[in-house]
Amino acid sequence: MHANFHRLVERCDQFNQQKQARALAVMSRYGQQVFQLLPVLLHYHHPLLPGYLPGDVPAGVCHFRPNERQQEFIDELCQAANGHQGLANSHCEIFGLYSMGSTSSIGQCRHSDLDVWVCYSHLMEPERVALLQQKCLLISKWAEQRQVELNLFLIPDNKFRTDNQQWVQGESCGSAQHLLLLDEFYRSNLRIAGKRLVWMFAPGKLGPKYDRFVAEQFANGTLNTDEWLDLGGFARIPAEEYFGSALWQLYKGIDSPYKAVLKTVLMEAYSHEYPDTQLLCRHLKGHFQSSEVLDEYQDHYMLMLEKVTGYLKSIGDDKRLDLVRRCFYLKVSEGLHRTHGNDAQYAWRRRLINRLVTAWGWPADKLARLDDRAHWKVEEVKAAYGELLEALMQSYRNLIQFARRNNISECINPEDIGILSRKLYAAFENLPGKVQLINLKIAPDLSEPDISLVQVPEGRANPAGWYLYKCGLAPGDIIGRSPLEYSGYIGKLVAWAHFNGLLAAGTRLHLFNQNTDLSRRHLQEFCGDLARIFPVRTPAPTNLALSRPCEVRNLGIFLNLETDPTARWRNRAIEFSAKTSDPFSFGQQLENLVGSVDLIYRNSWDEIRTLHFSGPTAVVEALTTILGKMHQDANAPESLDVYCYSLNFRSLIRTRFEQLVKECIGLRLARAQGSTIKTLVLGGDKYGIFFERRGVSVQKMENAVDFYRQLSSQKQSRHALRLDQRDDKSVPDIVDAYASEGLMQFFFEDSGDGYNLYILDEANRIEVYRQVAGSKDELVQSINRFYTSHHEHVVGQSHFANFNLPQYYDIVSADGQPRVLPYRTVKDDKDGSRTCLS
Repeated sequence: MHANFHRLVERCDQFNQQKQARALAVMSRYGQQVFQLLPVLLHYHHPLLPGYLPGDVPAGVCHFRPNERQQEFIDELCQAANGHQGLANSHCEIFGLYSMGSTSSIGQCRHSDLDVWVCYSHLMEPERVALLQQKCLLISKWAEQRQVELNLFLIPDNKFRTDNQQWVQGESCGSAQHLLLLDEFYRSNLRIAGKRLVWMFAPGKLGPKYDRFVAEQFANGTLNTDEWLDLGGFARIPAEEYFGSALWQLYKGIDSPYKAVLKTVLMEAYSHEYPDTQLLCRHLKGHFQSSEVLDEYQDHYMLMLEKVTGYLKSIGDDKRLDLVRRCFYLKVSEGLHRTHGNDAQYAWRRRLINRLVTAWGWPADKLARLDDRAHWKVEEVKAAYGELLEALMQSYRNLIQFARRNNISECINPEDIGILSRKLYAAFENLPGKVQLINLKIAPDLSEPDISLVQVPEGRANPAGWYLYKCGLAPGDIIGRSPLEYSGYIGKLVAWAHFNGLLAAGTRLHLFNQNTDLSRRHLQEFCGDLARIFPVRTPAPTNLALSRPCEVRNLGIFLNLETDPTARWRNRAIEFSAKTSDPFSFGQQLENLVGSVDLIYRNSWDEIRTLHFSGPTAVVEALTTILGKMHQDANAPESLDVYCYSLNFRSLIRTRFEQLVKECIGLRLARAQGSTIKTLVLGGDKYGIFFERRGVSVQKMENAVDFYRQLSSQKQSRHALRLDQRDDKSVPDIVDAYASEGLMQFFFEDSGDGYNLYILDEANRIEVYRQVAGSKDELVQSINRFYTSHHEHVVGQSHFANFNLPQYYDIVSADGQPRVLPYRTVKDDKDGSRTCLS
């Protein structure tokens, strides 16, 4: 071991105490309570303790000795339990508890989450590991009740000496990172209780000889297994890890964009040094072994800043260098509360950041602007969002190019790729009609006192459509101002303002409307209806939801918001009877009373989408479009709300449309039927809506002959597939049932020596390949490489990246019925408990 081994051990314990004090100083009162009681809860197992569950639950943390505060808690508990019974452990099964991430660093703030590794022996029985996992989940829920985000990760002592067989779940990165995760742990860990880590005391240049060297130390008695934990070293970081790590950091960027920019650029810097990557954990170990005091060179956030600064300077990227510095400052300044400016535990943070700001030469106005982030409004947030997203996408593209240059395949498993990429697709992909959520925890409050919506008709200098301003309509307010957003229809603008938090209960609405039927009263009603049925934030989508085609979860339908045929009935006698009271073909003139349809829906991937239809066919266009978003095996929307803003017959129109939509959704999602046709009369025209397993289509019927000709054509083309002419076998019904517009889907079905492959494209056209030979894994990897290396740049969207990767499924038999499972690599599919998707 190191020449000053015994001195290093003393220094390690001393530094660990100092880091614990620094961590506690930043935490809230409840945060301190959770941090200090965590080892007590895992050392003992008692019915009065949070996290208790019956059974042979592993307990006991090696070398845990309660401090004064912990002992007070134990004594109070024992008094409540009438004695010490149940609070003694004859053996210790948990090797150690170690926090990682920002805890104790300059990047920690009052609301930082607490990520803790619970290390145990890989020889522990799986049933007992499962019990320990349940206990950890209960402890996390206990912490959540105290407004503390505590993530406990079970880590077997051989985790980094075996293939990564974890799955993305909550805060767990699954297969997205492996040795790069160990690098982050070694550079950021803080020992809460348990064994010391061997890594920090081994010489720094061992490389592939690390394992043999450590084994010799245990064999000759320098180290003993009762006091030391070894999680392994680094022979090398496989190039394959950089792609998965980039995806994971982008995924984390949805909630922590400033930290994500730093970490994605770090991955880029690491890849730039490949194959001789200089890991930050090695830098930190070198500083630890040569330092007498705990200084900034042992702060992993400072080391990360130093690393990315050197890299960006080396490639001459001054633009991203300035952004990285601002990201670092904003991340760090979250933990610097001015009210604690004189506290010694805060003083070192303030001293470091002041020194950096001076070295960067920032002017006072720039610093003041960053310090005012709590008061940023939509302009600042839009600019920050654009910068952050472009930087994240640039790092992602650079890492993709690195992967292509090195001809590597992804070590991340296909299901994790799917989950991560779909989450990123939902958050970042900018698509027509989609509401882009720009406030990625950038500023706390974007509400505005005044919002103006201005319509520009055709034939003017500006494009026709609607413009949103954050001011009133007085000439002094609006002249010279640039609009915040533009859209061809007002529904998307109001949705954008609502979901991004600009609209609040007290916001004053102003309307300048030139050639639509919208009134200010109806605009206010629309905003109120939207807020009532759509909360701004909802729980994040589950991994199961991200593993299958997206489904419409919450659907809002808004009729005649812009075009109201009944608004032009002034001083007109309305003649209708029981036979002519259908609002789609109303009165003696057979008028269609629906002039415009706005659809706003939230899907199961947590996207907000908007659609607008106007004119005499708006009803059938809206119906077939929204029905096309539903594959036949989908669940019905959890909520369906219909509103109408007509001057006349509002209730009649709303009720009839709601009845029609519910009937059509029922027909679309009916499981046990083939083709179905529904006829609909709009005005004086008749339409046929055709419901097939793979989609919905509409045809205008001039007469009965046209109708039956179209019906016959539908029957003949139902299975018009691009197949090998020698193959007359039909496609499994479950493939048709999964047809979902806008997605590439691959279905594998084992068949003898090979497998059948069914491919549904974005338009639900299908290709079939039978008795395919070769590796499914290699096929999946090559397809993903194609999708990630193409479409990298779209004109006008410099930050574009294609996250709409194909979805992969296995068709299996369960209880004699075909079922669909997310595809997993053969080598990693070690548990047969995957959840069937249908």
